[in-house]
Amino acid sequence: MGRGRQKAKHTKIARELKSYSPNVNFSALESELGHPSSDDDQYVDKWADQYEDEDEDELERA
Repeated sequence: MGRGRQKAKHTKIARELKSYSPNVNFSALESELGHPSSDDDQYVDKWADQYEDEDEDELERA
C-alpha cells in the first residue's frame, strides 16, 4: 500500500473510533466486579457491637 492509501485508511479508522460509543450496562458491570451496590453501609463498623466503648478518661489514666 502506498503512503496516501495507508494514511486515508488510518484516518478512516480514527474517525470510526472517535465516533464509536458502545452501550454499557453499568449495573451489570458493577455486580460482576463485586462492588457493593449501596454505599449506606460503607462507614458502618461491623465489629462495633462486640466491644464496649472506651471513654477518653480511661485512656488517659492508663
